[in-house]
Amino acid sequence: MYLVYSLVIMIKINIHEAKTHLSHYLDEVRKGERILLCKRNQPVAEIRAISSPSKSRRPVGLARAIFQVPDTFFEELPEETASLFNGDDAP
Repeated sequence: MYLVYSLVIMIKINIHEAKTHLSHYLDEVRKGERILLCKRNQPVAEIRAISSPSKSRRPVGLARAIFQVPDTFFEELPEETASLFNGDDAP
């Protein structure tokens, strides 16, 4: 049986250091580094890059066979319901 451990090396900084050199550390995060943010040397947060959004557009009509918008969807709302959306007092 083999045990595999993932070794993650992080930059450990205190809040004052992060505030003073925020741009530098954000550049490091952009490069793939992880930062362990500490308050009085006690870890409070981890800063890491987020995945970039997909560049491809979502195809239109994926649920066409599953869902259809009923014709009643386009009808005007009853006055009671519309007043709730407008923040008016209900009649």
